[in-house]
Amino acid sequence: MSGTAVTIGAYDGVHLGHRALLRELSELAAAEGLSTVVVTFDRHPAGVVRPESAPPQLTDLEQKLELLAACGVDRTLVIEFDRVRAEESAEDFVKEVLVDTLGARVVVVGEDFHFGHARLGNVALLTALGRNYGFTVIGARLTGDGSGAVSSTRIRTLVAAGDVVGAAKLLGRPHEVRGTVVRGDGRGGPLGFPTANVEVGEDIALPADGMYAGYFTRADGSVHQTVIYVGRRPTFYAPGAAPVLVEAHLLHFEADLYGELSRVSFVSRLRDDHKFESVDALIAQMHQDAAEAERVLSAER
Repeated sequence: MSGTAVTIGAYDGVHLGHRALLRELSELAAAEGLSTVVVTFDRHPAGVVRPESAPPQLTDLEQKLELLAACGVDRTLVIEFDRVRAEESAEDFVKEVLVDTLGARVVVVGEDFHFGHARLGNVALLTALGRNYGFTVIGARLTGDGSGAVSSTRIRTLVAAGDVVGAAKLLGRPHEVRGTVVRGDGRGGPLGFPTANVEVGEDIALPADGMYAGYFTRADGSVHQTVIYVGRRPTFYAPGAAPVLVEAHLLHFEADLYGELSRVSFVSRLRDDHKFESVDALIAQMHQDAAEAERVLSAER
């Protein structure tokens, strides 16, 4: 290995701020004849260090790796983050990973970067260690959009509020969740709106309860205009009696989707979730939702 240009982080979402940093990494690597490496983790470190308050994730590991590869990164090193890793000092992490494993010559991180046990490591410490081990450290300024820094935290807040348009502007793409289509309670078909009940990981960020226009991507790569429901079906269940579901009604489509791995992306919020006075009122609203979703998605395309 002739040497590498490395960046380190959770890279949750691989958003526009991350991409700006990766472009800087690639430019520095090209100038020095180095390969690029992203060091990331198999789970968010907060899930181990403070699981009670760990943030929901914008991407699962598979999607994160796909997005990083699409940014032109040569390699991604995924480190298992467990309790032992959480207790590791910043100095030991640098020696083991950056020096001995990767032969780092350039390290690019955000200016607010922290690492190591109790997050005691920062850009200043990393720079000092770089002088000892022969690598240069760049503390990159955070990318902003006029309303603040582009960050995973900010995007999670937008997603949680149902502002999927705002989240997409910072992600550079619609927010997406992935999962297997499983059997639900079978209400959609009799109502005239069969849905794919997508089982999403518990640690994945979901938009606020409501109806959305978006896309459903099947395992075969085909993409379908979709009305997406996120919520607890208050017309049929008492508050708190049902779990949050992600249900996708594919427009102008009929097929058995059970067991398929799927991707659901959120383009626009159509309305809030609420309890209807009757099933007929719900069905009437669902027709309106489908028509509005088709209008929104056709205009967007």
